[in-house]
Amino acid sequence: MSRSATPPGVEYEPSRRSAALVLTALSLSMLLPSLSISIANVGLPSMAVALGASFHQVQWIVIAYLLSITTLIVGVGRLGDLVGRHRLLVIGIAVFTVATLLCGLAPNLLLLIAARALQGVGAACMMALTMASVGAIVPEHRTGSAMGLLGTMSAVGTALGPSLGGVLIGIFGWRAIFLAVVPIGVLTLALTLRISADTADGSTVRRFDTLGTALLAVTLGAYALAMTVDSFGPLSLGLLGIAGVGSALFAFTESKVAFPLVTLGMLRDPVLAVGLTTSTVVSAVMMTTLVVGPFHLAGALGLGPAAVGLVMSAGPAVSALTGVPAGRVTDRFGSGTMVIVGLVGIIGGALTLSVMPVAAGVLGYVLPLVLCTASYATFQAANNTAVMKDVAAQQRGLISGMLNLSRNLGLMTGASVMGAVFARAAGTRDVTTGTPAEIARGTHWTFAAAALLVGIGLALVLGLRRGRGDEYVSGSRRPSRR
Repeated sequence: MSRSATPPGVEYEPSRRSAALVLTALSLSMLLPSLSISIANVGLPSMAVALGASFHQVQWIVIAYLLSITTLIVGVGRLGDLVGRHRLLVIGIAVFTVATLLCGLAPNLLLLIAARALQGVGAACMMALTMASVGAIVPEHRTGSAMGLLGTMSAVGTALGPSLGGVLIGIFGWRAIFLAVVPIGVLTLALTLRISADTADGSTVRRFDTLGTALLAVTLGAYALAMTVDSFGPLSLGLLGIAGVGSALFAFTESKVAFPLVTLGMLRDPVLAVGLTTSTVVSAVMMTTLVVGPFHLAGALGLGPAAVGLVMSAGPAVSALTGVPAGRVTDRFGSGTMVIVGLVGIIGGALTLSVMPVAAGVLGYVLPLVLCTASYATFQAANNTAVMKDVAAQQRGLISGMLNLSRNLGLMTGASVMGAVFARAAGTRDVTTGTPAEIARGTHWTFAAAALLVGIGLALVLGLRRGRGDEYVSGSRRPSRR
């Protein structure tokens, strides 16, 4: 059935073969943005030498990409609802692929940073619209499995980046980490173009909230910068002030415009509000494993760089292996139940890490880490399903963008806040020179704080469960959010 044959306002129902094609395209669309984060990180030292730049300067290669995603992901999600998610997804993949090529050909640092910012624009489209498209393609009883698959692909991209990037840089140089991604982008674009159905809704609303989008972009950009620069110094506090003023202006604007980007009343939906909140909290806590892990493994356990990298890869590897099974379990037992199981597992792993003695060695760190990451994959599949399952067609892009935004904000906040907690708990001005005892103390207190934060999220979910009863626990259909 062609797109033109689909009546306006009616979701396209693909055959099993076309559904497999679509899931393959969406899986690649989820893999590429995460791969482009981790693969660039590993190349920063080589790029600093090749481009004659300081480490602080080359960090903007990562920051520019993340800023673009963070500031635009909600806006492009809403734009996809209005002009067609499939159409905008195709544009996003094309922009991402062209920008990736430009990154590999960039003659200097300034153009490389600009190309990375453009790459982030395409990545924002891909991240927001990939998840939003699931509801139009996958039967409701298999939504969890699809969400688990997308989570798996994101984890695969994160896990694959460092090892693939290291090999490419060692053989071909830093430009290869971008140029090697271009053929995958072209393949993703070709597969996506074969999808005949546009997932645009039949909404009569066609006005885009430009002012609200701009205010939200400035607000999120200021907050993102505050979390990545000047660790709570004057610059960071000033940026947080700008973010606060921007939030107030955004809320005021959205209450006045005829067609707001975000209808503030939608946040009164408890499933959406709790889903976004717990996503932010859990993402912040999971960032703790990436912030604290290298210091604990090297400083407290005395591992070398290669061994640290190998142990750190266990987290993404476990997430990749458990994503799809977690999605299937979610379909079987309900999203509400599995959200709770995931949160309890994260709390258990964090509490174990908070009391694990250094004498337990690498195994004493890896086993709780495996529990945390497997539980995180379960939570992600279940929470994404709970939030997206009954969203009205004309809001899927927007809600998907908000869900991805909550995760990104959590990761950035966790890197800054949990990093500060770690340094403070260690009791040393520079954790890189801390003693094993100081590093271990910092690790224990940081994971104790992490367990407390997830416990707050669990309390919110249990409160939602009591309020909605079996309807939420079983994952049965709720009235669509409009």
